[in-house]
Amino acid sequence: MELDARKIIILKTIIKNYLETGEPVGSRTISKYSELNLSSATIRNEMSDLEEMGYIIQPHTSAGRIPSDKGYRFYVDSIMRESDDRVNQVTELMVKKVDKLEMLLKNLVKHLAIDTNYAALISAPALSENKIKYVQLSQPGPGKLLLILVLEGNIIKNEILTIDEDLDMESILNLTIIINNHFSGLSLNEITRSTVRNVLEQSGEHRETVRIIIDAIIDMVEAGEESRDIYTSGATNILKYPELTDTKKAAALISAFEEKDALNKLVSEVTNDEISEGNRNNLQVYIGGEGPIQNMQDCSLVTANYELGDGLRGVIGVIGPKRMDYEKVLGTMKNLMEQLDKTFGKDSDSKEGKG
Repeated sequence: MELDARKIIILKTIIKNYLETGEPVGSRTISKYSELNLSSATIRNEMSDLEEMGYIIQPHTSAGRIPSDKGYRFYVDSIMRESDDRVNQVTELMVKKVDKLEMLLKNLVKHLAIDTNYAALISAPALSENKIKYVQLSQPGPGKLLLILVLEGNIIKNEILTIDEDLDMESILNLTIIINNHFSGLSLNEITRSTVRNVLEQSGEHRETVRIIIDAIIDMVEAGEESRDIYTSGATNILKYPELTDTKKAAALISAFEEKDALNKLVSEVTNDEISEGNRNNLQVYIGGEGPIQNMQDCSLVTANYELGDGLRGVIGVIGPKRMDYEKVLGTMKNLMEQLDKTFGKDSDSKEGKG
């Protein structure tokens, strides 16, 4: 006789309930707590089979069942297999969906919330550190210039600029070459005044047009930095804790978690903290008032800077009560960062920071 899906569900329900209560588990309990839509009689028959197979035992007549050593072994092995499967799923997801960044980030934050049972967030990559791959210019009409900016990770920004001159094809090509010669391979933070001055000097009579182009490039990157997408998951998890369920606290907490400006502020300050402390890619722990958001003063925040290659960098974090299971969260975060480093070819060690 083999363990089919129904027997596995019943066995796991028995073990979970016994671990929680310490009491033998009967058929009525199983019908209440499992997803099976079975009668008590059918469940009793399945339990008899499980007992015959040695997975559960009946401590005394008329009592429910408790797991045997064999049952515990099956349960532990199942947990380990499921954990391995989850790691493999995340790895496959990262490899297959790297060209679909939004889906990748949403799935990463969802897995993090599930694994920690707290709230989780992840920011889209910061553009200010992304290197410029190239700039493309074209003129769609009189007094107009289409600027296409391509950053590492194939992030594309475009804008139609208003200029005071009409450019011929040769002039547009020359300006495109000049800008790319100086800007390609640089991040916004690496573009110096000297770089800009050299570009303007080589632009000759088109100096003012190029100044408009450079200002637009800077604005496009900075705008993306200030309003980058932030994906969240598990917000209701943190409301499971009594100290956070006070009506005012809960409302403020959920509001902060859903407010894009507040989360952008959080991500920005966390990034600045980690960079200023020379702690890039390392774990940071903010407890209570150490956090950057007023409405999260009753919580703790664990963060790290992630890197997906091609200049794609951002912040990932877990938010929970101040009595969160720090050991579990830090371990989960460290494992995730190591998995990201392994998958995307970056060799660095995560270390604990503040806290």
